[in-house]
Amino acid sequence: MGPIVDPLEARLLPSDALRIGLVVPVSGVLGLVGPCAINCAALAAEEVNAAGGILGRPVELVLIDGGRDKAEVAAEISGLIEIKAIDALAGTHASDTRVAIVDAMKGRVPFVYAPPYEGGGRAPGVYFLGETPARQLEPGIEWLVTHHRARHWFLLGNDYVWPRLVNAAACRLLHERGAVVVGERFVRYGQAARWLDRVAEARPDAILLTLIGSDLVAFNRAYAASGLGAARLCGALEEHGLLGIGGDGTGELYTSMGYFRDLATDASLAFAERYTARFGAQAPMLNAHGHGCYEAVAMLAALAARAGTLAVPAVDRVADGTTITSARGPLTLVDRQVRQRVHLGRADGIEFFLEKPFH
Repeated sequence: MGPIVDPLEARLLPSDALRIGLVVPVSGVLGLVGPCAINCAALAAEEVNAAGGILGRPVELVLIDGGRDKAEVAAEISGLIEIKAIDALAGTHASDTRVAIVDAMKGRVPFVYAPPYEGGGRAPGVYFLGETPARQLEPGIEWLVTHHRARHWFLLGNDYVWPRLVNAAACRLLHERGAVVVGERFVRYGQAARWLDRVAEARPDAILLTLIGSDLVAFNRAYAASGLGAARLCGALEEHGLLGIGGDGTGELYTSMGYFRDLATDASLAFAERYTARFGAQAPMLNAHGHGCYEAVAMLAALAARAGTLAVPAVDRVADGTTITSARGPLTLVDRQVRQRVHLGRADGIEFFLEKPFH
């Protein structure tokens, strides 16, 4: 899998390499995100190394399981930073884990966080590549309200910070369009499918799902088997999740993402070719969460090149304007975030048909 070491090796074996802590879930509810994310980060590290590394040093990735309890993840990262076993962080994982990590880091190393997130969270050395709630949801809500006359919505999510703030943004967007929320629930991990009857009782035209990982898969499997007919808009569904569901033939399952593997652009096709050449035709399917880890490693390299260091104060001073090119095209940090177009995907079997891009 390329230049990857585990945390124990990073603790015990000194290295001349510049080590990036790669925080991705390989266990827990988001464990299905891990394989593609690791591959994409490794591809980025190999490409960075082929171009001379970061600050003249080869890059190694220290794999940290972000699917464990957030306090355990944060404590491990703090310990690795304390002994200088890692020089920076990149990753995709749940937002509550990110909050714990940022609190533990205390601005000691730069951290590029890849997935869609709830907004805010400004802290020294932290940079965001994902969509904020209103930007991510607007394409799907606009499409369903306009084209499907979806006026009555049920909001179902896992019980942590990202679903709560995404749902708050959704309520505002729905209100602006004359739609109403007929029910809202936040559920513990492993409980989502049990709420199917409650959702059905509310008789919504559409359901916003801010469930993640295996919970999102379980609910959509149960929903498809039930024969219910409301449209579903997901905030975290990608190609692996759709495959886990077993595909969808209803024509009523949607997701909004900045990247899909079937984006028909030169940048996306070139990235897919490099990924397949490196990992083979049977490699884990490309998806937004995995591809985000490629972007995160590439952005760390660009930030270091621009600042001439990875010291957080210096990186913060020059972060705005830092640009990389990924499968989404050029990405430029502005106020420590990127603004890129969002695509609305409709499930068609085990693939997504892209309705249109939204700026």
